[in-house]
Amino acid sequence: MSNAPTGVQERRTPAPPSPGGSLSSRSLPRFAPLGFAVVSIALGVGLSLAAGWQSRVQWGLISALLFLAVSYVATTIVENQRQARNRLATSVMWVCFLIAVVPLASLLWTTITRGAERLDGYFLTHSMAGVLGSEASGGVYHALLGTLEQVGIATVISAPLGLLTAVYLVEYGKGALARAVTFFVDVMTGIPSIVAGLFILSIMLIADIQPSGLMGALALTILMIPVVVRSTEEMLKLVPNELREASLALGIPKWRTILKVVLPTAIGGITTGVMLAIARIAGETAPIILLVFGSQMINANPFEGAQSSLPFYIYEQYKIGEAASYDRAWAAALVLIAFVMILNLVARGIARWKAPKTGR
Repeated sequence: MSNAPTGVQERRTPAPPSPGGSLSSRSLPRFAPLGFAVVSIALGVGLSLAAGWQSRVQWGLISALLFLAVSYVATTIVENQRQARNRLATSVMWVCFLIAVVPLASLLWTTITRGAERLDGYFLTHSMAGVLGSEASGGVYHALLGTLEQVGIATVISAPLGLLTAVYLVEYGKGALARAVTFFVDVMTGIPSIVAGLFILSIMLIADIQPSGLMGALALTILMIPVVVRSTEEMLKLVPNELREASLALGIPKWRTILKVVLPTAIGGITTGVMLAIARIAGETAPIILLVFGSQMINANPFEGAQSSLPFYIYEQYKIGEAASYDRAWAAALVLIAFVMILNLVARGIARWKAPKTGR
């Protein structure tokens, strides 16, 4: 004799699914998207060659459109229209992803292949002093030194200003002043680099200041501050209010709560934002052309005399128009990409290191 109620027994024994219960009894294999891609590429290249189109960009676009069409039609025939719409949306996502990634991968591959031919220890430890544009010698040391100094000065100025501005907006900012600061930060985020360079140039003309690395660093500071403010502001907003309230409930002043609780909690994201801001200004060329003027000599003093930088060096070597100068420009571009990539890796490492640890 069973003690369990009949209703419980019925719930424990699910009924077998009927053959007609699913939307479709047929389904495409898992490798179907790969097959669709192969067929679409073959058709796209074939149609393009038949039409006399030699551009690989055209081949890719036609193949992408054919991939969407083949995926939708095949899924509709084999499965059903609902699954076809779902596969179409997934295919559009993959096509957009490839359209975004392929140019970036092509740019990176071209820079590596062209720059690696000239990049060596000699190139990194010598300048262009006394080297003609047509000669195969010369290096990038003076430009690398200038970039490190100019970006370093801009970071020393921008990081504290951006951090304090973000703390004010999140912790204290209320009323018209906070709205005005937020508005001007948003406006400064979209300022072209040439405008920042012209602003510092006007100050130089009024005060009769000579070009130097410091002037270029000030222009980079204008570009860097809004990025630091925005990233820091978002990180501070992610700090739970419960931490602030618990600290204030213990009688700790607000300024000490910010210093000891809020900032340490958000330090990983803040550091990441600063690193990304540095990577953003490292490749600016227009302010350096206007304010630093460039130099073939090694100038380790950013406060006096013309100075070079990696972006200016690339522009300068490409403008010469010789085969040797092109090689130096590609090698300098590879150094700049490596510099930005290292900064991004450092930012990710710091963010992971400083991320809040969850208990087991």
